[in-house]
Amino acid sequence: MPSTQQKPEYGHFYHIYNRGINGCALFHCSDNYEHFLRLYEKYITPVANTYAWVLMGNHFHFLVRIMGKDEIGVYKQLNSDRTDDSVRFQTTQNLSEFEVPDKVKIPNVSRHFSHLFNAYTKYFNKVFKRTGSLFERPFKRIKVTSEAQLKYLIYYIHHNPVHHGFCDEMVEYPWSSYLSIFSPKRTRLKRAEVLKWYENIDNFRKYHDKQTVNRFAELQVDLPVYQMSKNKNMTECNRTPEGLADTSSPGKILSESERPERV
Repeated sequence: MPSTQQKPEYGHFYHIYNRGINGCALFHCSDNYEHFLRLYEKYITPVANTYAWVLMGNHFHFLVRIMGKDEIGVYKQLNSDRTDDSVRFQTTQNLSEFEVPDKVKIPNVSRHFSHLFNAYTKYFNKVFKRTGSLFERPFKRIKVTSEAQLKYLIYYIHHNPVHHGFCDEMVEYPWSSYLSIFSPKRTRLKRAEVLKWYENIDNFRKYHDKQTVNRFAELQVDLPVYQMSKNKNMTECNRTPEGLADTSSPGKILSESERPERV
């Protein structure tokens, strides 16, 4: 059946979200979350800027801006035998490196998301000895058209773990961009632009503290995506009441200086 979802348009903001097929778990332990984020870095960063994200047990949310066509550029040139995987899916705006500039390949944004989901499915199926699809299709995307929507959507994404009962406070959950806003570490998250929408970090915190999910209808989200299992074992290896769990040792609490920077 053909997809009814419109292709992402250059230069526009989108709420990207999806869940496991039939609501199945996407992540069982910290290694799974980290691997998904590594793949996200590989496939999505070349074509989109990220403003907020959260990975839940059986679904995820991202707020992204699809870059302009000129910002994305074209794929970097591979070796003649196509063996140089180090630059595969990377892009460039410099056409001088090509012997035949008119033979360049232009990235397909939707295909980059498909590459992400397919690569993670392949990894997940191998690790857990399963077969078949992992994600529902097509992945959901909703264009965001106003600053008010952007601000509320960021809150909703960060509040998702609280909404689903995985923690009591947003700061307790390790697999979202909430902590990256307050971290001094470098990040690919468009932190400065996010804070500009709220004017400053204090207003960002106050906005997140006072908002409620009562405005959920404004997001126009397909509700079944949020029918989430209450089996907290899906993320138990990552939950801690005081901080982030070390990805190599789930029980260790990380200080602010030790916390890893992600997207």
